[in-house]
Amino acid sequence: MTTFDEREKGFERKFALDAEQDFKATARRNRLLGEWAAGLMGLESPEEYVRAVVKSDFEQPGDDDVLRKVFGDLKGSGLETTEGEVRMKMDELLAQARDQIKNGA
Repeated sequence: MTTFDEREKGFERKFALDAEQDFKATARRNRLLGEWAAGLMGLESPEEYVRAVVKSDFEQPGDDDVLRKVFGDLKGSGLETTEGEVRMKMDELLAQARDQIKNGA
């Protein structure tokens, strides 16, 4: 095997690892977002809501399905919030989730 082939395989492994970590970080972010929203809405049993938020991410590619779900639920429960505020919380929690995964938490 040549050096070029070894480098290529190394890049492929790195790409696969990065994709796996991004998937895990997004799933963790969705769980954290569900916990945050459940707390704001005062849900007594947040576990079911957290699962619904995580599941909503599989409806369409991207984050818009999760944003729609959480924003709609917050508005439906009478809370004053904007899509921008929910999006900012999503970004904050994604950074937190990436740090947790990076540090093995």
